[in-house]
Amino acid sequence: MSSLIMVPSLTRRQLLAGAASLSALALAGCATSSPRVTTTMPAPVVVPPDVLAMYGPLPDEQFPVPAAPIAQLDPIFWRQEVVNITGEPAGTVVVDTPNRFLYWTMPDGRAMRYGVGIGRDGFAWGGRAHIAYKRKWPVWTPPSEMVDRQPQLEIYRHGQPPGLDNALGARALYIHQGNTDTLYRLHGNMDINSIGKAVSSGCVRLLFQDVIDLYDRVPSGSPIVVIQ
Repeated sequence: MSSLIMVPSLTRRQLLAGAASLSALALAGCATSSPRVTTTMPAPVVVPPDVLAMYGPLPDEQFPVPAAPIAQLDPIFWRQEVVNITGEPAGTVVVDTPNRFLYWTMPDGRAMRYGVGIGRDGFAWGGRAHIAYKRKWPVWTPPSEMVDRQPQLEIYRHGQPPGLDNALGARALYIHQGNTDTLYRLHGNMDINSIGKAVSSGCVRLLFQDVIDLYDRVPSGSPIVVIQ
């Protein structure tokens, strides 16, 4: 994968709202694997009706999307409008890797914030680039080096068809630096347990409902900053 130019991290003061880092799951690339089995589960939170509606089913999609089990997710990772603390101008995607947030900066000092899953140790990346283009229900083609690492992906060497089980999910936003495809993506994911964790080979994962919302907001060509 192409390396991106590193940029300074946001200060701790700027990111007071950040969540603590969580344990990484064993997962390669944008592909999905079974989450680690634990003996205890946190008690579900009470979800307000507006949040339930925001993460409700999407029956009109090409592949109907079920409701996300949002009660299983820490409320800090629910989609919400917040103050823009990133220092970036309106119209910028900012991925705050340490705190597992993605911001879409908006006018008047506001931003839409999403909870994300990010690259696990050894595959982390950061820098400035741009969203070259976007796709609905994309085909996922794993890089050759990923197939070499994981021979079980050989069946997808020439592409995994779109669908709920596709590694890129309902939407994908493709990150380029200059004219070079970085091979990193912002994409959909149905595994609620991956949000807030480091679980991929660098791709940034959002719940289906969130990546669809982000897709509708972000024009192709928008700048992106990924902070380590």
